[in-house]
Amino acid sequence: MQDFPHHYRVNAHSGPTENVIIHADDMPELVSAPPREFGGPGNQWSPEHLLTAAVADCFILTFRAVAQASKLDWSKLEVSAEGTLDRVERTMQFTGFAVSAKLTVAAGTDPAKAEKVLQKSEENCLITNSLQAEVHLNTEVITG
Repeated sequence: MQDFPHHYRVNAHSGPTENVIIHADDMPELVSAPPREFGGPGNQWSPEHLLTAAVADCFILTFRAVAQASKLDWSKLEVSAEGTLDRVERTMQFTGFAVSAKLTVAAGTDPAKAEKVLQKSEENCLITNSLQAEVHLNTEVITG
């Protein structure tokens, strides 16, 4: 790992009515538009979806690192995230994120250890730690 601070540069461009094109060095472009709730087409990634996706993605990547350090053997992690956007004192902001994690581990794995790794992953996710909104984690561990 490189020394801190890390810097992440992203560029975006658009015209008055076109989709937003998001790009960064050596990465595929993403196309973004307003979500359906804001009059957009609803068939493109939006900033709201991208932020919620970042919560889910970061949880999985954090879990990988924590599970490896904890020597937890696992085969599958399914995560869904739901962000809640609301008005707070006349300004729009995300007020919470609900994260559901369904973890599959081998038979004989201690479910309490698996649960502890899931909880530690939520506590250490840099994306959710960078947000003001509350994050609620619901977990399910499947053995077998």
